This record gives sequence, C-alpha cells and structure tokens, in this order.
Amino acid sequence: MSEKSPIVNIAKKANPAVITIVISKDLPKVEGFYLFPFGGRQFIVPQIEKNKKEKTKIGGGSGFIVSSKGYILTCNHVVKDPQADYTVIISPTKKYPAKVLSRDPLTDVAILKIKGKDFPYLELDDSSKIELGETVVAIGNPLGEFEDTLSAGIISGLSRKITAHHGLSMRATSLRGLIQTDAAINPGNSGGPLVNMDGKTVGINTAMIMGAQNIGFAIPINYAKRDLEEVIKFGKIKKPFLGVRYFILNKEVAKANKLPVDYGALIVRENLGESAVVKGSPADKAGLKEYDIILECDGKKVNEDNPLANSLQQHRIGEEVSLKVLREGKKIDLKVKLSEKK
Repeated sequence: MSEKSPIVNIAKKANPAVITIVISKDLPKVEGFYLFPFGGRQFIVPQIEKNKKEKTKIGGGSGFIVSSKGYILTCNHVVKDPQADYTVIISPTKKYPAKVLSRDPLTDVAILKIKGKDFPYLELDDSSKIELGETVVAIGNPLGEFEDTLSAGIISGLSRKITAHHGLSMRATSLRGLIQTDAAINPGNSGGPLVNMDGKTVGINTAMIMGAQNIGFAIPINYAKRDLEEVIKFGKIKKPFLGVRYFILNKEVAKANKLPVDYGALIVRENLGESAVVKGSPADKAGLKEYDIILECDGKKVNEDNPLANSLQQHRIGEEVSLKVLREGKKIDLKVKLSEKK
C-alpha cells in the first residue's frame, strides 16, 4: 500500500478552521424585468418595488479562525464595504454573524470576530523564516462554491510587489513584500490561509495574475500578527497618524505638472471642501502646508517603492519622525511627533 501524502494530515488539521465569508446587503426589491427600447435596441431593465428592500448576497470570500475565541483573519478587500453585512459559515449547520474589527488597506489585512468559544483555529508561524522552494498548501473556497479546496505548490518568490485591482471599481492597491506561490489561488480563495507542511499559517492568500498560470500571491502572516495582537488587547488597531492627504510623485506626474522633483509625497487635497492637512494633527502642529513635497522620512527617500505610509508604519504612536520637505523651491527639515489615528 502506497504511503499517504502529508497533505492529508494538513487537510485534517487545517480545514476545520477555514471558513466562508458571505457578503450581503439590503438592496431595493426587484419585482421583475421589462424591455426598454432605446436607440433602435431593447434593453432589459429591472422593475424596482418602491420602498421595499431585501437582503441580497453580493459576494463572498475566504478566511480562517486564529483563536478559539472566534477571531478571524481575511483580506481587507473581501470585507471592505462598511455598509454590508458579513456572515461566517464554518459548516452547513454553523453560521455566525461577523463583526469587522479592523481593516488595513495598506497591507490588505482585515480582522473579524464571531461570538462563541472553543472554535477550531490555525496556528501562525513566522513568515520571515520561509524559504524558496518550500512546499505550501493554499486553502479556501474558490468561486464561493467549493468549500475546503486545497492546492499544493511551492514558494516561488519572496518580497514581491504587485498592483492589485479589486471589485467593480477596479481601484488599484499597491501591495509589497508578498509571497509568490504556484499553488492555485482562484476567485473566492482570497482571505484563506497559505500553510506550511507543519500545518501552520505563513500567509493570507490575496491575489492572482489574470491570464497567467501558477502565479499567486499571499500576504506574509507576520504583517497581520501585530494588528491581531492590538485588536485582541485594545479592540482596535492603534496606528500612528501624521494627518496629510498626499499623492506620490513619479517622472510622468512631475513632467506633466512641471514639478521640480520626480519623487516624494505632494501634499494636496483629493476633493473640494476638504483640507490637505488635517487641522490639529501632528502635521498641522509641525507646520506642514498644502503643496509641500515630503522628500524624505527619517533619511529615506519617499517614492513609489517606499511610500510615505510604509515609512510611517515602522513607527509607534508618540515617536518623532524627521521629514525633509521641499517648499517653494527650498528644502527644510521638520520634526513631527506622531499621534494615534482616531
């Protein structure tokens, strides 16, 4: 008799802690459909029942339980809609309403909580110790239909950078430091665990390359550990706050706008009626102004490979950071004491 693959034991150990996340929302109730002629063509248009709404499933994803008390890790883009309701399905007979405790778009990590105790959970390993060629298993619910799907592969690359587009808005998010794997990651797998041969989690499945085969990415689990510790301790993530709205410059933007530098963070408002520098924030107290360009943070150049948010994330609340700023053609040095983001 042939010896069973060690992945069999990994499946038995990990699958009970991998969950499905169902996203639903109160939407206008559709009574039916009718044909609407326009421009010589006919279009199918929904007929909405006035003043009536119904709970409608609008999406789904994967996640995994990381504590017997019901804390869950998933991707931020899976649960990014603050107006939606989220339901966690552990098994056909075990469904729980979930509360989103934190969302971190910078790392694409989110933390949820379900009420209860003695839940099965996955242990978190140290993702800084993974090696190229190491065997891993991606687990999730691809397409929202095939629960507890496993795909085995290897670590194909480390510290990868990608620009991911999520949802109908196709809004771009830049993700760095990712684990590349050839284990299949399909739609619906996002938020599921990437586990090693010890059955411990080393990453959170987040993205795949459309049109390519065997190229998937996972967020190193170490990115989520600090957030998880803070949520368990404080009920939220305590992040350092500077208080500016900005745009990262590059050669194309600098040339198009005739700017004196092609790197840095240009402080500028995004919409009319808002402030580029938040009143009373550390940035405001330090004297930062709209149209200043933050060139360096703690001596490191601010650019697309090292955005300002990445530099600030390395600091804790109450710490002081040094900024080199370009203002009206002159470089100035400023000290800013970071506060807690409210």
